Amino acid sequence: MVARLNRLVMQGHHLLYQRESKASIHRLGAALVAFVVALRNQRRYVICSALLFVLPACVMAVGTYLSEDFTYSILSVEQAAEFEAMYDPDNLRFGPERDAETDLAMFGFYISHNIGIAFQAFAGGIFFGIGTIFIVLYNGIYLGAVAGYLTRAGLSITFYPFVIGHGAFELTAIVICGAAGLMIGHALVKPGSLKRLEALRLSAIEAVKLMYGGVFMLFVAAFLEAFWSSSSDLAVPLKLSVGAALWLFVLWFCFFSSLGARREPG
Repeated sequence: MVARLNRLVMQGHHLLYQRESKASIHRLGAALVAFVVALRNQRRYVICSALLFVLPACVMAVGTYLSEDFTYSILSVEQAAEFEAMYDPDNLRFGPERDAETDLAMFGFYISHNIGIAFQAFAGGIFFGIGTIFIVLYNGIYLGAVAGYLTRAGLSITFYPFVIGHGAFELTAIVICGAAGLMIGHALVKPGSLKRLEALRLSAIEAVKLMYGGVFMLFVAAFLEAFWSSSSDLAVPLKLSVGAALWLFVLWFCFFSSLGARREPG
């Protein structure tokens, strides 16, 4: 009797958790579809956010590469020296918190840091979009300044292999979270025939879908940054190849995959 009861309990356990597992996969799939559909429906905000991020980054990268004086108008001498130390080719690990005892500790640091930026970009929208614009612009300017400086300092051999892999998820996610913030700001600035609170509520429904996807991408980015990008044991060509493949995958998934073929009205 005891053996029979054990078998029945085990069968019930497997049946219950099998259903929960299938339900969780279904919910995850539905959330991914909702994210991609929202991303494409709100592409004008994504484009605006991308321009706010990419254009200042490019200008700053060229400026800091060509002029040392221009570099120090953005970065302090101490910051510049710290970045050189982070990407010294002799390091066992590259990037921020490179002295952490374990990759897991680095993973936690990256999650906290990246998601903090994402929520700042999103929450800044409540100030009529001004906060979002500032956060996205600032991060673009800072990234460009660092990239240009390290390239001029001869550390591109460590910096670009470090950023290319997780950057596909991290930078895209920051742009997406910025787009969510711009949606909130636009609803407050131009509510149309609706009251501002009602316009904010309707806009937030779509904006939150973007945030869900953006935060998930930041978790992926943090994992890659801690366990892949920071390693000095991996060959540079391998890092660059995988990084390029990840960029192609992220762009395809977000903008060209069949997940968003059926768009919601918007």
